[in-house]
Amino acid sequence: MLPIGDDNSDRKIFPFVNIILIAINIIVFIIYQKWGTDLDFTFSHATVPTEIMSGTDIVTSPITVNDPLSGRDVTVPGLGPTPFSVYLTLLTSMFMHGGIGHIAGNMLYLLIFGDNLEDRMGHLRYLLFYLLCGVLASLTHVGTDYLFGEDHLVPSLGASGAISGVMGGYLLLFPGKKVKVLIFILLVRLPAFIVLGFWIALQIANGTGYLGGSEASGIAYAAHIGGFAAGLLLVKSFVKKEKNNG
Repeated sequence: MLPIGDDNSDRKIFPFVNIILIAINIIVFIIYQKWGTDLDFTFSHATVPTEIMSGTDIVTSPITVNDPLSGRDVTVPGLGPTPFSVYLTLLTSMFMHGGIGHIAGNMLYLLIFGDNLEDRMGHLRYLLFYLLCGVLASLTHVGTDYLFGEDHLVPSLGASGAISGVMGGYLLLFPGKKVKVLIFILLVRLPAFIVLGFWIALQIANGTGYLGGSEASGIAYAAHIGGFAAGLLLVKSFVKKEKNNG
């Protein structure tokens, strides 16, 4: 089930903040991450759980691992020095991605669902909501990483947590809005509560290992769930109050 668009007929303002967020993600990925190939930059600006818990910048040596698919030994860069407080990686990690598929999927969801929230919140409130959901999502990942004993040195990155918050807010504000989705080769329109309800159910199932997924899979499902919950809880606080002319 792949969302490809929604009904924007009731949108009143141009979502320039949402467009800027998408542009920043793309610029960082192409110029600074060099299409995802600059792992030194990526590992220096991603969120590392043990750095957040300790407040200490950690630098590690490269390691050599065997790629089970190719059978070849691959050198993985170590954690590089972070050029600012490690706590700022909670923000910088939100604008980096692991590959083309990663950023393409995230930006598609942000393009579809972000503009509607910006329309209801206003530009500044939407920006603050987006960033706050992203930070809370990352903190959820850090917390569950320690709770379940995952590898605390594995960096996490991506806009998924913040976008999950956008989707949680969208679900609460626009549960009946029709979303165009592609199911195999069929293009259908479904209410948002079905599309987003299916998405969060999939995240929970994978995050709990029901479908074989976990934090060890390389996908921070806890961040998705934490961001979605943050969006649900916070969205009403960021929506502009309607003026009463009566």
